[in-house]
Amino acid sequence: MAEVEQKQTVIIGAGPGGYVAAIRAAELGQQVTIIEKEYFGGVCLNVGCVPSKALIQAGHRLREANDSQVYGITTNNVSIDFTKTQAWKDQKIVKRMTSGVQMLMKKHKVEVIEGEAFLDNNNQLRVMPVGPRQFMDNGGGHTIHFDNLIIATGSRPIEIKGFKFGDRVLSSTGLLNLTEIPKELVVVGGGYIGTELAGAFADLGAHVTILEGSPNIIPNFERDMVNIVEKHLKGKKIDIVTNAMAKEAIDKGDSVDVTYEVDGKPTTLSADYVMVSVGRKPNTDNFGLELTDVELTDRGLVKTDEQGRTNVSNIYAIGDITDGPALAHKAFFQGKTAAGAISGEKTANDYLSVPSVCFNDPEMASVGLTQTQAKEQGLDVKVAKFPFAGNARAVSLDSVDGFVKLISDKKTGTVLGGQVVGPNASDLISELSVIVNCQLNEEDVALTIHPHPTLGEPIQEAADMLMGYPTNI
Repeated sequence: MAEVEQKQTVIIGAGPGGYVAAIRAAELGQQVTIIEKEYFGGVCLNVGCVPSKALIQAGHRLREANDSQVYGITTNNVSIDFTKTQAWKDQKIVKRMTSGVQMLMKKHKVEVIEGEAFLDNNNQLRVMPVGPRQFMDNGGGHTIHFDNLIIATGSRPIEIKGFKFGDRVLSSTGLLNLTEIPKELVVVGGGYIGTELAGAFADLGAHVTILEGSPNIIPNFERDMVNIVEKHLKGKKIDIVTNAMAKEAIDKGDSVDVTYEVDGKPTTLSADYVMVSVGRKPNTDNFGLELTDVELTDRGLVKTDEQGRTNVSNIYAIGDITDGPALAHKAFFQGKTAAGAISGEKTANDYLSVPSVCFNDPEMASVGLTQTQAKEQGLDVKVAKFPFAGNARAVSLDSVDGFVKLISDKKTGTVLGGQVVGPNASDLISELSVIVNCQLNEEDVALTIHPHPTLGEPIQEAADMLMGYPTNI
């Protein structure tokens, strides 16, 4: 019978939460083992947020190259070699970032095991080789007994009835790895992923149709923000169909027929590919979690306390398998918190200042309370909205659509939340995250001198407006 190995801190999954937890745990003096069956860096670095941003950037460059007349620049015969685009994405970005993760594991002396973990109980797991099973005397793989376990197994795309993933029916992973730019693309699901990739492939030359089941696309963001993004999507000749119930996709070999219904009336579209992006499912099945005492919610998420600890005191869970938004930066934070908790630190997860970002054109970002949430909570607030049309830097970039919005408590002046839609919103939201996290008031923000001309000035301008002293509006 094979010997049981004893480990101090074991982490299942080397995605954003897992690898960050490994680094922090090692820095705190723990002996760390991380187990990964497929992607170092997880879905995010390999087939998710990072490669998608690469294709978004490529699409922007192509669109700008085709249409720079506003700057007095004339271009001719602009073309794209998508094979080279994909090679750039895979080799220069994805491989570089994932190699960096592996280097960090080595630097911090984290033991790396490539294989698939299966839990036996609250203190033991087996690691099986990926691929054909090589069973040994102890039932297969090698057995590890752990003092502490952090589960960071992530999530996977949801497959809906009538849309079985295949050659023409794709998840976001499949779409990101296409070797050709579709002439016709149907996107089922108008949320973050659906609209981001719809915009990217429209910029690359595809005609895109978005089918969204709810009355509005990107329902997680405020309507005044989404209206601006929707205008730009339509400007890219994207067809947006809301209240659309996707019924079936039939692979025709060299095309796919997609049938949907609006108000009970069926319509069929023919496309080169259809991407389904209606959400993600937590990976809490198929690795023996049911053999432990760890409790799950009705949605299959792991129940945790503010430190990421489950109801089993030596088992923690982080990332997409826990409640809250499925965001890489949330997983980063949770990984550090769990590692600290194992070392006895008084760490805690606080999601008040976790920003949400949608990398559309223009970008959208939000942190803290929205105007709608403040109203729902019955709070007495002030709201200020400064448009990028009044910002010199935005005007020079020919990117004037959008605004910065701040929400503050009317009595104390504390900034409770902020939203940005417009150029570089994904970068600007970091300042608003600090403001909300530190509970700064509107005067603190108004007295913070922002350099001119920059895209950050509207934050200060909005604070001036909250105080009743607007300057450039």
